[in-house]
Amino acid sequence: MKNQSFGNWQTVVAGIVAAILVIFSFNSFIIINPGQAGVLSILGKATDGALIEGIHVIPPFISRVDVYDLTVQKFEVPGESSTKDLQTLSARFAINFRINPIQVVDIRRTQGTLENIVNKIIAPQTQESFKIAAAKRTVEEAITKRNELKEDFDAALGQRLDKYGIIVLDTSVVDLTFSPEFAKAVEEKQIAEQRAQRAVYIAREAEQEAQAEINRAKGKAEAQRLLAETLKAQGGQLVLQKEAIESWKSGGAQMPKVLVMSGDTKNSVPFLFNFANLQD
Repeated sequence: MKNQSFGNWQTVVAGIVAAILVIFSFNSFIIINPGQAGVLSILGKATDGALIEGIHVIPPFISRVDVYDLTVQKFEVPGESSTKDLQTLSARFAINFRINPIQVVDIRRTQGTLENIVNKIIAPQTQESFKIAAAKRTVEEAITKRNELKEDFDAALGQRLDKYGIIVLDTSVVDLTFSPEFAKAVEEKQIAEQRAQRAVYIAREAEQEAQAEINRAKGKAEAQRLLAETLKAQGGQLVLQKEAIESWKSGGAQMPKVLVMSGDTKNSVPFLFNFANLQD
């Protein structure tokens, strides 16, 4: 009976020891997956050197491992600033970034969780970077030269976040808005520009028409000059008389039976025609 009780106690103790060993074994190892890095803290103090992917032995019960995702993260961050011409410009940025694995221990010591990184570092630095980029140009330039605004923003944000161990991979402007007052001013400017373009078109049209009139007048004057030279030449009066007859025939009026034209011999050649012979 006594030996049986002793044996039962041995079994219980062995079970307790085995359970303790199992618990120790589960708390003595940690697996870091690809795309992750761990920071080991012993008694609340972060140790140097990040834990990379694989299995790691850690002190049980007195240690803790904070795991950070090193893959690309994306967050949308709002921003608002005043432009060079003191207009309010609002934007929303989509920021793709990842944590620098070399600095993950410093990030754990200074910033803590990824949520803290976004709220305490990325969001305010995005706002400051947007202010820097927007202050260099007017609101109209910010809209019409959006790529240049983004380039200045990217440069400022990348430089500011790099010292915190945050690598900016890409940014995009999700939304860019301006004040209602500026929107109204833009609309009025467009209307004014359309009116100015219409006025320029009308002026050019009038100018072209005036030039056409000048060209027609020059052509008419040249024709008259050539006609005058023809009439002055020998036989010119005959040309004039022929033109008069042709005009009379085509004009539809009743032609006279006899037409007599005379004048001095210097300026005209008298002639006598019987127009009855010219009619059908």
